[in-house]
Amino acid sequence: MTTKGGVNKAIITLIFLFSISFGFGQYIKNGKIIFERKTNLMKRFEGIDRIRKMITEENKIKIDKFELLFDESASVFRPIRDVSEGKMGWMTTKNTYYQNFTDESQFTILALFGQNVYIKDSLPERQWKITDSKRNIGGYKCRKAMYEKNDSTRIYAWYTPELTINTGPEGYCGLPGTILGLATEDGGIVYFAKKIELMDPKKEDLVPESTKKQVFTLKELKIKIEKDYGNTPWGKGMFEDLFRWL
Repeated sequence: MTTKGGVNKAIITLIFLFSISFGFGQYIKNGKIIFERKTNLMKRFEGIDRIRKMITEENKIKIDKFELLFDESASVFRPIRDVSEGKMGWMTTKNTYYQNFTDESQFTILALFGQNVYIKDSLPERQWKITDSKRNIGGYKCRKAMYEKNDSTRIYAWYTPELTINTGPEGYCGLPGTILGLATEDGGIVYFAKKIELMDPKKEDLVPESTKKQVFTLKELKIKIEKDYGNTPWGKGMFEDLFRWL
């Protein structure tokens, strides 16, 4: 009997082989990608007037940088610290995602209320719809895909089969290549690769450090946060924002 996950992997493999047959020139299995994320703070804090009053026309677009390191066995997506961002730093999330392709697991470090919260779960499976739309990002040919998370949330990704590792920003994966662009449907949050470097990452950078703190599954953490904060005036908005990508 073929499982749903097995069918998805078979489809991804067929699409990847089809892409190869149509002449992409190089196939890269290790490297470093620098991503720039632009967040529209007015959209992010829609309905929260006390925060929106702090946002001006000059600072409504916040820019953060991240790096994605990867090889055939694992990847890490993590923020690049900016000591100059000052008081605006708390307005955007800066989480870290480790993916292990051997055991198909993901270890996530959420920055929550000034503390790290740890999640270990299997690699997420998402039902992607691959479109005919194409664009060039960083010199690589990319194809657009869409993931409908729920009735009100769609995520768009641009992936390239020329980078063969199935990974991307914010732990997003499941496409026949590396994701170089990722965006919410309203354009409120947008990631694009700004620099792509072919290199061998250090193995220790691709493995999370051990922790003595509690490690949740994603389901366990959602239940806990909804229980602890779901009845507060700001709890629903925080819950939706925190798990926007998860």
